[in-house]
Amino acid sequence: MKIKLIPIALLLIAFQNNYAQGVKPATAVDSTQIKAILAEQAASVEKNRLETELKQQKKNLKEQRNAEDAIKDENRKIENEQERLKDEQRKLEKKQDKFKDEQRKVEKEQRKIEREQDKLSDAKALVAKRNDKLVDEKKDLVKMQEKFVKHKAKGKLSPVEIGEWEVKITKQQLKITEVEADIVKAQEKLNKLQQ
Repeated sequence: MKIKLIPIALLLIAFQNNYAQGVKPATAVDSTQIKAILAEQAASVEKNRLETELKQQKKNLKEQRNAEDAIKDENRKIENEQERLKDEQRKLEKKQDKFKDEQRKVEKEQRKIEREQDKLSDAKALVAKRNDKLVDEKKDLVKMQEKFVKHKAKGKLSPVEIGEWEVKITKQQLKITEVEADIVKAQEKLNKLQQ
């Protein structure tokens, strides 16, 4: 039994040593160590403050960059909108120019039509005037022939006067022929304008 007691006793001593409250030896702290510890603590606090400050600055910088990017995006959008508006304005100006050109063409065509109608009216008036002149010239010829026949019947005319009357009548007939030629020309012009 003695043999059993010795290991048990050893175990109890080992157990007691393990779980016994031990008194830690007091270490002597001198002022340099205290200053070093305080400096370490101050440095740690300063480091934490600087890290916090750095994080805040990074956060502010990131926010500032985001704000700048947002402003740049807005500026790009504004520029794009301005370009789109300029393009719209150019298109509108082109349409206005095209409209003005079309309007000028229409006005030119209208003036051309008016000129043609004026020419047509003038040609109709000329034909009517020539026809009136022809009628007048034929009346004059008839009167001249009647006078000639009347004077000839009375026997008052000498052969020279008869020759003069015949020349007058021939001249009148030539005038009628010229007027008829003028009427033909005027009628041809009128027909050409009417086509």
